[in-house]
Amino acid sequence: RWFTHFYVVSVLWNGFLLIWLFRAEFLGGSLPSWIQHVHHALGRGSQSEDTGNEHFSALLVLLLLWLHSCRRLAECLWTSVFSGGVIHIVQYCFGLGYYIAVGSTVLCQVPTNVRNGKEVSVQICWYHIVGVMIYIWASLHQHRCLVILANLRKSKSGKVVSLSHSVPFGDWFERVSCPHYFAELLIYLSMAITFGFHNVTWWCVVVYVLFNQALAAVLCHEFYQKNFSSYPKHRKAFIPFV
Repeated sequence: RWFTHFYVVSVLWNGFLLIWLFRAEFLGGSLPSWIQHVHHALGRGSQSEDTGNEHFSALLVLLLLWLHSCRRLAECLWTSVFSGGVIHIVQYCFGLGYYIAVGSTVLCQVPTNVRNGKEVSVQICWYHIVGVMIYIWASLHQHRCLVILANLRKSKSGKVVSLSHSVPFGDWFERVSCPHYFAELLIYLSMAITFGFHNVTWWCVVVYVLFNQALAAVLCHEFYQKNFSSYPKHRKAFIPFV
């Protein structure tokens, strides 16, 4: 249940970054000086040309990340039914730092011509459309799966009647044990596509999410198999058919 704290931090911090980037994009403002220092530290200070429409791509990715955090916060507050499980203090601190770092990572992909306070033209490319479509598709399925999990602990009237684990059915649960983790990977993959495929930094984020979610999915899959003798044998742990 303390994952809620991660999304509160993400909504506030990434919302703040989104406002700064929007001002730089459309109002001719400039990004904070600390972002400029990070640009120089990463070798971005010498880049004066906007290669691959990066300014709008970064703005769109940051918006998607913020919307994702808003939805997950709402689900934590009003949809999910949490058990009495606890989180390790190291994982908790890492989670808080992660959602601060990931938004800052997006902002640091912005070319220098935006942070110098110059307005730039917006060009919507095919990969923006494809990325957003995959994002919406994955987000809808993730929400449906989280609702299915929550309903396992509720009566038909919506009252919480149990905190125990049950076998979920429906939507992507028919293929994998943890479709909400698979959807999380697709969401970050959609952002990589929105960047235009070429952003190596964000692909590193995608690889991290892949291993992180895969590990959690395998542990959950083994839990289901161990505790439910009739658990569907055709289900995979994380990725359908893999």
